[in-house]
Amino acid sequence: MDLFKARLDVKLPQLRAERTTLLKEHGDTQISTIAIEQVLGGMRAVPALLCETSSVSADEGLRIRNIPILELTKQTPEDIFFLLCTGVLPNDAERAEISAAFASRANVPDSVWDVLKALPKDTHPMVMLSIGILVLEKESAFRKAYEAGASKDDSWKATLEDCVTLLGGVTTIAAAIYRIRFGKGDLIVPKSGLDWSANFAYMLGVSDDASWQDLVRLYLVLHSDHEGGNVSAMTSHVVSSALSDVFYSVSAGLNGLAGPLHGLANQECLRFIMDLRQEFGGVPTDEALREYCVKRLGSGQVIPGYGHAVLRVTDPRFTAFHQFAEQHNLNDDNVQFMKKLFAIVPEVLKEQGKAKNPWPNVDAASGSLLYYYGMTEFEFYTVMFGVSRAMGICSQILVHRMLGSSIVRPKSVTLAELGSMIK
Repeated sequence: MDLFKARLDVKLPQLRAERTTLLKEHGDTQISTIAIEQVLGGMRAVPALLCETSSVSADEGLRIRNIPILELTKQTPEDIFFLLCTGVLPNDAERAEISAAFASRANVPDSVWDVLKALPKDTHPMVMLSIGILVLEKESAFRKAYEAGASKDDSWKATLEDCVTLLGGVTTIAAAIYRIRFGKGDLIVPKSGLDWSANFAYMLGVSDDASWQDLVRLYLVLHSDHEGGNVSAMTSHVVSSALSDVFYSVSAGLNGLAGPLHGLANQECLRFIMDLRQEFGGVPTDEALREYCVKRLGSGQVIPGYGHAVLRVTDPRFTAFHQFAEQHNLNDDNVQFMKKLFAIVPEVLKEQGKAKNPWPNVDAASGSLLYYYGMTEFEFYTVMFGVSRAMGICSQILVHRMLGSSIVRPKSVTLAELGSMIK
C-alpha cells in the first residue's frame, strides 16, 4: 500500500492546516440556529458533522468528492474507495496496488467460519455480517499500534491497513453468509485474477451471466457513500471517535443499517412490487396501476421507494439502475413494474400533493435487479448494501483519523430544559 499512503501523505498537510485555520480563525463563527423541532426531530438538517468524502444536495443528489455519481458509474469499487479517501481517482499503478491489496486479504481466518457456522440456522444475515466483521477485529493493526504507543498523528496509517483488511475480507464473509444462511452449498473461495466486485459476484454463486458481475460492480459503486449524517455513517463515526478501530466502528454502523428506516428499504420496495404482481396476477395496464396508486394514496398509505429525506429530484442512483435495466434488456415482471411505477407514481403524487419529493430513490430499483438475476432472498439485500457502504464508512473514518478529529460529545437536554429555553 505504499502508493496509497504516499498519495495520502501529500494530502495530509493541507487537510490539517485547513482544519487548524478554521478552528483558530473562525472557531466561534455561528453557522446555524437550532429549532426545538430539530432537537426533537433527530437533529434533521442541523449542520454539525464534517464529511469530506461525499455530499448530497436536494437538487442534484450524491457527489463523491464533488463528482456527480452518474459520472462514476463505469468505475470499479477500488477506484471509488481510492477516490473517497484521497479526493482523486487512482492511476493505473495505484489501481493495481489497491486491487492486489484487497485480493491478498480475501482469505479470512478460519475462526470467522467457526463462529458463523455455530450461529442458529435462522440468524438474520445482518447479524452474521456484523459478527463476522467483529471476529476479524483480532487482525487490527490500529489496535496493535495503539497498544505499542504509536502517536495519534500517525494512527491513520494503521487505520488504512485495517480498512484494507476489512474491505478485503468483507466480500468473502458476505458471500459465505449467503451460502450458509440460505443453503446454497459449499463456500466458494476467492478466485485469483478477479477484481474486488467480480470476485464478490463469483463467490455468491448467483449467476454466471457477465452482466451479473457488472450489476454487482455498479451496486457497490452506487451504495458506497451518502454523506456523514445517515444512521450507519454517523454511528460509525461516533464509535470511531473514541479511537475504536474500524472493525468495531463498521460493525456498529451496519447494526444501524439493519433498521427498517435505513437499509431495509430496498427489500420493502421489492415486497411492494411482488404484492402488486399478486394483486393483478401479472403486469397490469398503465391505467389500472394508476387507479391502484390513487386509491392507495387516498387511504393514507405510501408508495414505497418514492420520496427522500433530502432529495427533491430523481435519485441519480435510481437513474443508473434504470439505465442498466434498459441497456441489458432486463424485462421480467418486477422490472416492468419498476419502470411502470416510475412513469406513473410521480405524476400521481404531484396531483395529490402527497410528497415534497415525488421522485424515486435508489431503493425503488435495486431490489428488482437483484431478484432478476436469481438473488430472491430478501433478507440478504441489506448485506449487499452493507458491503458497499463499508467503503464509505472506512473512508470517512480514515479521513477523520488523518485530521485528528475530536471525540463526538454533543450536549443533550431534557424536555424541561427545552421548556425553559422557550421561556
